[in-house]
Amino acid sequence: MFAVVAVLLCLLAGRTVRSQDATGSRFVCNAIPPGAEPGCGYALAGNRLQGSGPVEDELRNTIIQLRETILQQKETIVSQQGTIKELNSKLARCEAATDDGKPRGQGSRRKEYGKNTMGDLPRDPGETIDQLGKTMQSLKGRLENLEQQSFRLPSSNVSAGSVSALAPLPPELREILRHRLGALEGQLLRKVAELEEEKSQLYNETAAHRQRTESALNSLLERITELEKSNNAFKSPEDFKVSLSLRTNYLYGRIKKSLPEMYAFTICMWLKSSASPGIGTPFSYGVPGQANEIVLIEWGNNPIELLVNDKVAQLPLSLSDGRWHHICITWTTRDGFWEAYQDGERLGTGDNLAPWHPIKPGGVIILGQEQDIVGGRFDATQAFVGELSQFNMWDRVLRPVDIIGMANCSAYMPGNVVPWVDANVEVFGGATKAPLEICEDRAFDS
Repeated sequence: MFAVVAVLLCLLAGRTVRSQDATGSRFVCNAIPPGAEPGCGYALAGNRLQGSGPVEDELRNTIIQLRETILQQKETIVSQQGTIKELNSKLARCEAATDDGKPRGQGSRRKEYGKNTMGDLPRDPGETIDQLGKTMQSLKGRLENLEQQSFRLPSSNVSAGSVSALAPLPPELREILRHRLGALEGQLLRKVAELEEEKSQLYNETAAHRQRTESALNSLLERITELEKSNNAFKSPEDFKVSLSLRTNYLYGRIKKSLPEMYAFTICMWLKSSASPGIGTPFSYGVPGQANEIVLIEWGNNPIELLVNDKVAQLPLSLSDGRWHHICITWTTRDGFWEAYQDGERLGTGDNLAPWHPIKPGGVIILGQEQDIVGGRFDATQAFVGELSQFNMWDRVLRPVDIIGMANCSAYMPGNVVPWVDANVEVFGGATKAPLEICEDRAFDS
C-alpha cells in the first residue's frame, strides 16, 4: 500500500514538472520514511522543503484519504476474522454434540433425546426443528454478507480520477468457510432427520398407548354400566322372569325399547299359566292411532288370537296347563302370511292377515295387559295371569331350525329389535322380577 502512495506522488510530481518547465523549476520524488508525516517536504538529505502551494495541499489530502482507507480495510479484516472464529466455535459445538450423541448401546438414542445438544435449542422436537432452520438461514446470510464485503470494500477518489481499493478475501479462506458451512449444514440436516424420526416414533407409541387405554376404559365402563343397570342377583341379564299373579288392571311390565317400522317380525317367548277361562294377554303393542298394532290374547273361552293392525287370526295353541311353553309367532307383510310355533313345532300357518301393512314405529310394548290407548286404559278381564320370560323380537322371519334350537335349549338368540335384558324391562303395580334358568325350571315341570 505504501508503494502505491509513492507511485501516486511520483505521477503528481511529474505533472508539476511538465507544467513548470518554462520557468526552469523541477520536483524530485523521494521515498517517505516509515512513520514520517506524509507530504512532499523531504529532500535527499532528509531536510524538509519549504512551501505550501496548492499542489502540496492536494497531495497531502490524497495521502490522508488513502491512510483512512487502509484503516477501514484493516477494521473489515478484523471483523471478518471475528466472524470466522464464531463460525468455527459453532462448528466445534456441533461436532462435540455429534460425538456426544453417538449411540453407546441399546436404548441410548432414547436416553439422549432430552439432551440439549445445541446449547440454546429447545427440547421440544417441533421447536428444535424450527430453531435449527432459523440457525441455518442465519449462517447462510452471514456467509453471503462476508462474500459481498470481500468484493465490495470502501473506495476513495484520487484527484481527477477514481481508484477503487479492492481487497477480496483470499480464495483459500473462502473455500474453508464454504467447506465448514457445508459440513455444518449436513450435520444440521442429519440432526433434523433424527429429531423427525424420534418425533414420529413418539407419536406412534403415544397413539397406540392412548388407543389401548381408551379401549380398556370403554370396556370397564360398559361392564360397570351393565352392573349398575342390572343391580340384581341374576346370573346373566336374560336369566329372569316377570310374575303377574293377579288378574287386575294395574299389574304389568313395560319394555323400554321402541320398535322401528317393520315389514316382518318374529316374536318368541316362554310363558307359564294356569288361568281360566283364558290366559289373558301375554303382550300387546300399541301406536298412536292404533292401540291393537300387534296383540296376542286369549280372552274367555275364545281361542288364542293374533291381532295385526286390529285384524285377527286364530292360532291353534294350547298354553293353560300350568307348565312352561315356548311359543313363536312369525308374520310378514307379503300376503299377510303368519306361522305359529309351540315348543319348537309349527302348529299352524295362514295368510291375509293385514297384508301389505307396515308395522308402525314409536309405540309401546306392554307385558300382561291389552291396551285400549297407547300405554294404558287396561281391562282386568283381559289381563295375563302367570309368568313369562325371554320375550325377544326380530324384524325378520326366523328359520324353523332357529326356533327349534331355542325351544329345546340348545341355542339362545337375543332379538335384534327387542332383546330380553333386565335393563330393558320395568314392572309396575306389584309385578315382580325373579331369577330364572328356564331350561332347568322346565326340566322340573316334566
